[in-house]
Amino acid sequence: MPGARCIAWNSQEVKLRAQVFGPAYFKKYYFSRKTRVVTPLEMRARASLIAAILRQAQIPVRRILDAGCGVGLLRAPFKKSLPRASYTGLECSDYLCGRYGWTKGSVAEFAPRQPFDLVVCYDVLQYLKDRDAARALDNLAHLSRASLYVSALTTEDWREHCDQALTDRAVHLRPAAWYRRRLSKHFYHLAFGVWLRKDVHAIWWELERPGARAARPVKDSAKSSGPAPRARARPHPPRRGDR
Repeated sequence: MPGARCIAWNSQEVKLRAQVFGPAYFKKYYFSRKTRVVTPLEMRARASLIAAILRQAQIPVRRILDAGCGVGLLRAPFKKSLPRASYTGLECSDYLCGRYGWTKGSVAEFAPRQPFDLVVCYDVLQYLKDRDAARALDNLAHLSRASLYVSALTTEDWREHCDQALTDRAVHLRPAAWYRRRLSKHFYHLAFGVWLRKDVHAIWWELERPGARAARPVKDSAKSSGPAPRARARPHPPRRGDR
């Protein structure tokens, strides 16, 4: 899993992070074919998956915020998968903002005039201390008016899933439950790291719903007649800016 960006809370921290997330860091983890930890192909697959899940759930996406966007590997894939959506890259790295023209800021403090339909926070949170990461998670509820994609290196990932020889070790490892507990205050999990706000209702079939439900008596399917009833579509609640 790749390294990511930072949140700085004072001038000394800003200078330190600017040095850490400079050209050498991104050359090692993103540009070098020998040491990079993510490829454009992988990011294209990730963008396609996120777009497909939201399209299947009938969640419209017109504005995307990529919080901690790095070198922008999701920008072009989202342009292809969600062609009607605008893309905003948010970064705290002076180097990347100067090179790519991203919006300078932190996921914990960014306060745009309008929220986004989709907020992506990919491999950023593990670089933050507990208090800072918690603040960032709280702010995601203000940044997103509909959907959220979150991925962060967890304790379980470090032990069981990632390549420790390539993965950046200078992170704050926390259990996945730590993230889920805070995310579930404002969101519910849809699939593959995609979350929806609790006031946004996806349209799906019963067996597509995440999680198990308590069993309840049903009629014998062999005795039933006629086609299965379709699930009743629930409209999205009216939201500011909708036309």
